[in-house]
Amino acid sequence: TLIEILSLSIMNYSPLALKINLMEKLLIIIAVLFSAPIFAQDASIIGVLQEESGEAVPFANVVLKSALDSTIVKIETTDNAGVFRFVDIPSGQYNLEATFVGMDDLMLNDISLGENSPVDLGIQMLSASSVQLETATVTARRAMVEVKPDRKIFNVQGTINATGDDGITLLRKAPGVIIDNNNNISILGRSGVLVYVDGKRLPLSGTDLSNYLAGLPSDQIDRVEIITNPGAKYEAEGNAGIIDIILKRDKSLGTNGSLSGNYTFAIKDRYTTNFNLNHRNKKLNFFGNLGFGDQAGYERIEFDGRQNGFRLQEVSEWTGDQPSLTGKVGTDFFINDNNTVGFIYSGRLSEGDNISSNRNRISSLTTPDQIDSTLFADNTGTTDQRFNTINLNYRFKKEKNSLNIDLDYGFYDNETEQYQPNLYYEGDMGEKLLSSNIQNITTPTNIDIRSAKIDYETEWLGGAFGIGGKLTMILTGNTFLFENVIDGQQVTNNQRSNTFDYDEEVQAGYVSYNRPLTEKWALSSGLRLEHTISNGELMPFDPSLAEPPVEQDYYSWFPNLGLTYQYSPIHSFGLSYGRRINRPDYNVLNPFRNQISELSISKGNAFLKPEIVNNVQLDFTYKYRYSFSLGYSKTVDQITRLIGPDDIDPRAGFISWDNLNTQTNISASASLPFQFTDNFTAFCNLSAWFLDNQADYGDEGGTIDLQAFSYNGFMQATYNFPNIITTELSGFYSGPGIWGGVFEYESQWSLNFGLSKKFLKDQLTAKVSLQDIFKQAGWSGMSSFNGLNSIGMGDWDSRRLSFNLNWQFGNDQLKSSKRKTGIEAEADRAN
Repeated sequence: TLIEILSLSIMNYSPLALKINLMEKLLIIIAVLFSAPIFAQDASIIGVLQEESGEAVPFANVVLKSALDSTIVKIETTDNAGVFRFVDIPSGQYNLEATFVGMDDLMLNDISLGENSPVDLGIQMLSASSVQLETATVTARRAMVEVKPDRKIFNVQGTINATGDDGITLLRKAPGVIIDNNNNISILGRSGVLVYVDGKRLPLSGTDLSNYLAGLPSDQIDRVEIITNPGAKYEAEGNAGIIDIILKRDKSLGTNGSLSGNYTFAIKDRYTTNFNLNHRNKKLNFFGNLGFGDQAGYERIEFDGRQNGFRLQEVSEWTGDQPSLTGKVGTDFFINDNNTVGFIYSGRLSEGDNISSNRNRISSLTTPDQIDSTLFADNTGTTDQRFNTINLNYRFKKEKNSLNIDLDYGFYDNETEQYQPNLYYEGDMGEKLLSSNIQNITTPTNIDIRSAKIDYETEWLGGAFGIGGKLTMILTGNTFLFENVIDGQQVTNNQRSNTFDYDEEVQAGYVSYNRPLTEKWALSSGLRLEHTISNGELMPFDPSLAEPPVEQDYYSWFPNLGLTYQYSPIHSFGLSYGRRINRPDYNVLNPFRNQISELSISKGNAFLKPEIVNNVQLDFTYKYRYSFSLGYSKTVDQITRLIGPDDIDPRAGFISWDNLNTQTNISASASLPFQFTDNFTAFCNLSAWFLDNQADYGDEGGTIDLQAFSYNGFMQATYNFPNIITTELSGFYSGPGIWGGVFEYESQWSLNFGLSKKFLKDQLTAKVSLQDIFKQAGWSGMSSFNGLNSIGMGDWDSRRLSFNLNWQFGNDQLKSSKRKTGIEAEADRAN
């Protein structure tokens, strides 16, 4: 209002006021006097928060309370200039409380507000707090990205441009996260990322993991936590850190819930519906959700390869439907103020169908444009997935002592079946059939997980001492049934079929200790010991092909150390070191040959060694919002995907797995939130890294000596037209780099736009979004290894138009605590 402009200009509260001369001030005064009747009905309270140095305090929380009963009347936050405003406030007596992390609270009592009489509180000073801080995030509403000492939190709930997404697409937008052409996940160029859901490790990898994430609607996701340097309490698995996908769960007292629906138009339309319900009283908390939908999709891949005197031009298109039913139900029983027991069951059922078309044109390198023959491989397949997990939890907390016990059981059943005719035709047009080889491939996988974990924390020697242990037992069974179809009959090929059983037991114990050293310095430390016992046994259907089992038994130490320095209440530095391990996933240990055609093969490596990485990271945080980091890591025996010629068919290429000698990664990142006005906010994340891959597989295996500099940027801007509509513009740009060990990819980018509107007293929210407007999210690149030179590109139905409705019902006024339950990590890496 003009009254606020006048008060700001007179008191020099903002840099804008310094530019207003005396004549301008007089004109404003005249305008205010003549317009006074217009604003006469509004009473307001205004003020400014500053540090003792005179610097403004932005985004502080300011709470206005009734002086009679201390009930909250309204909550606001200061803007970039430290200004706070309470407008349209009834007359009466009020108390005001201002808080900002790292500073003492400010209390102002007995503020008298008369009718039509604005109150100017002037400049109020906040003093630096003597309390040592560990983490801080200050926002009026959840920022899209929160920065904490050990993680970045990508808040998804409420963002328009997450509408219609699935889990794998949503991760492409997360700060510093890269998804490659095979849906492998990396952070700042580092592979070996563990994926959790609600604090529990997903025992999936490869295609199974990407299928699970593709079937997880974004409507069910609350936030994504990216933990780049986990402490000793976390399992040491995963050299690039942990991505924890936190699903929605209401935190209110009483009974409440939500019902949402989404429909997305794309090459393959998709839809989802979700229902959430929560009931809580003083003795019981019950929560549950149920979701149903079809996360259909489309994908196209092209490769042009040269090897062993042949040129192969391959084009593959895939379309699929993946209807799924997901559910979760849980209870917390509050025995008393100190003891709680809980139970959670979660499950997912998915039965999908897919069709793929594969064309591979074969020619000689002497006449590369003259097609000699073409392989047609039109596959049809089905996928049947069933996931079930049960968690029992006991928690004790009294003063500064806490005990947490988790018992978990999980069973994962996944079966795929693929009917694959390989038909060779003369030339390019497929007129004359040269030969045919029809195959049926069935690959059931069963994973049984049992886990017990205990964590105890207490105060000791002026700090927080933690100790705990975990026992995890995983039993996996994999069958690869390869059948030749002859005259319509399926005949088992014993030379190609096998079973692969892999059992693993991990015994772990840890200690951690965190404490302030001085008023400015703080220490965090920990040491974890893990004992791994594993046995992998490949059993071919033909006994003459049997190989001895692969057995491992080893101990590993994983120290971590961190120092933080609070230079001032708004400047903090952190230096951390951690050592981690990444064990090979079960799908890459199994040496059977899988294929999308006879000329496109993948196979595992039973002799892979675990990779060990040492990470060092330096962080700087300014005003608890702007975060900058520098990182260095060196990985020994880096597990990587390689693309090379097949050793049986000279025309065929295969994807295999092996260990690099070393991988060195130097990275930098910046997280920058902005609030230009009360209605206009933005967030920007910038990341850059340098990779150096080194390996030597001997004269016949090839060498790798690749270096690449890459970068990634993500942006989202939100503008709110009050009481009208909210708009969002977001996008990412990823520069060229290296996937796996040898694939050098080109840049890719995407731009998204969304609108949101609330109805029925904000209980009903309608959203519409358009993803990848310019259709630039596809990938392209090249690889050269061991005699195979290949150029590739691919895309999917990334351009999507989505419509979403969400209805919130029930009591949403009173908040209660949220229990983080379940397995912290599942040491299973299965396909």
